[in-house]
Amino acid sequence: MNIADDMDEQELRKIGDDAIEGYKKDCDSKSAWDGQVDTWVKLAAQVKETKNYPWQNASNVKFPLLATAAMQFAARAYPSLVPADGKVVQFKVVGADPQGQKAILADKLAKHMNYQLLDDMEDWEEEMDRLLIQLPIVGCLFKKTYFDPIKKKNVSQLVGPKDLVVNYWASSLESAHRKTEIIPMTKNQVVSLQKAKIYRDIELPDPQATPKLPNKADVHGNMSPGQADSATPYVILEQHTFLDLDDDGYQEPYIITVEEQSRDVLRIVARFDSDGVYKNEEDEIICIEPVEYYTKYGFIPNPDGGFYDIGFGHLLGPLNESTNTLVNILIDSGHLSTLQAGFIGKGLRLKMGEERFKPGEWKSINATGDDIKKQIFPLPVTPPSEVLFKLLGMLIESGKELASVAEIFTGKMPGQNTPATTTQATIEQGMKVFTAIYKRTYRALAKEFRKLFRLNSLYEENFQKAQLVLDEPIGPQDYDRKSYDVCPTADPTAVSSTQKQQKAAMLAQVISLGTINIMEATKRILEA
Repeated sequence: MNIADDMDEQELRKIGDDAIEGYKKDCDSKSAWDGQVDTWVKLAAQVKETKNYPWQNASNVKFPLLATAAMQFAARAYPSLVPADGKVVQFKVVGADPQGQKAILADKLAKHMNYQLLDDMEDWEEEMDRLLIQLPIVGCLFKKTYFDPIKKKNVSQLVGPKDLVVNYWASSLESAHRKTEIIPMTKNQVVSLQKAKIYRDIELPDPQATPKLPNKADVHGNMSPGQADSATPYVILEQHTFLDLDDDGYQEPYIITVEEQSRDVLRIVARFDSDGVYKNEEDEIICIEPVEYYTKYGFIPNPDGGFYDIGFGHLLGPLNESTNTLVNILIDSGHLSTLQAGFIGKGLRLKMGEERFKPGEWKSINATGDDIKKQIFPLPVTPPSEVLFKLLGMLIESGKELASVAEIFTGKMPGQNTPATTTQATIEQGMKVFTAIYKRTYRALAKEFRKLFRLNSLYEENFQKAQLVLDEPIGPQDYDRKSYDVCPTADPTAVSSTQKQQKAAMLAQVISLGTINIMEATKRILEA
């Protein structure tokens, strides 16, 4: 329910002004981090730039150290997080289950949520793919999970770190007092939401011809269009914060939607459920637990204690830039050594000016060989430095060690006489860094799944197509949040096909004991 429809315009104006001011303060707190993100993205995207030092159009090669690390992480994480068998979500049984009824329910809900993610929510897998490429570069991304009242289904969309503005020194996403999402929205999209009674039906000024999207600079240098058209977007700010609208001295969780240019409030809705209200013995509200829409995916926690995590861009950026410098110095040095230059004395009887030679060309001049030697002096140019070449190799190796991108992980074979057990131990040791990051990613995935679990318990519309696909009755009553007999989770225990096969081999040895279900064990072995 949009409670802004029944509020006074003067009060709405104050709420809109406060929302914009708070948003600007949060933008200022993270401006330094945003500037670093642009640098990291340029490095990873291999953006071509003109370099005029030490001369016009000098070499400016970008060594793909950061890009390789990001692609290697995504190549390992994607098939692990989104397996080919479609079992993305798993459910674990909570409490005793002597009759096995909870296990049956867990299997049923897992089938439903996997169908939702991979078939009903069409962009979910594609956006996970994008997330796993961007996450190691920028270090922090978000997913926004909510029920779309127009499409009548769950949505879990990717939100970039520059699109969700949180104060840099907030301790966590859940405890942050204010979260503001920047949503570029065309006039047509705004009208659609107004007709659906989601936004207030008010007249907004036309979008600016060159919209200023805060923190949305194009790192490739493309310019905004100079003239407004139907595709020119508004800057809509959706702020998840707290307001005291009933003047009881306690601020309740609300979502405020504001148009940035006019500061007009389009929507105010509650951000809590009835079961999230806690009262004391006198029936007074002492706490309201807000509903969290966003899930934070972090790569490596920020050492300075900031809210936004860091990625390979922060760790490998300086190494990558140093590597770029050395590569370009060696190329420029080789260029000078190959294309020689020097001085020609005026005593040489030759037409003055620039003289260029084609390959295999001989030119005749009015001078003896001895005169030419005396009048032409080549510049003393040193060949590319061997010391710099060794330093370059050391930096590249250091970067690979930091990113765990050793040759053995990129598919190259070790030495011929290396024992298999040594190779296996090396791979396992090298995967330690990635396993820790996987666990953080799985932890975030489990939070996202619990948000979908809550939405499934509230909205009947999520099951209209599912019952036809699954061929069994299912509804919100199966997603019981009170008893919580089963809960959604993600399994980080097996991060490679080799590890899954090893587990299957051990399972095969246990079958002979007669202590496990033979058909289930056989099924798992064949899957592995």
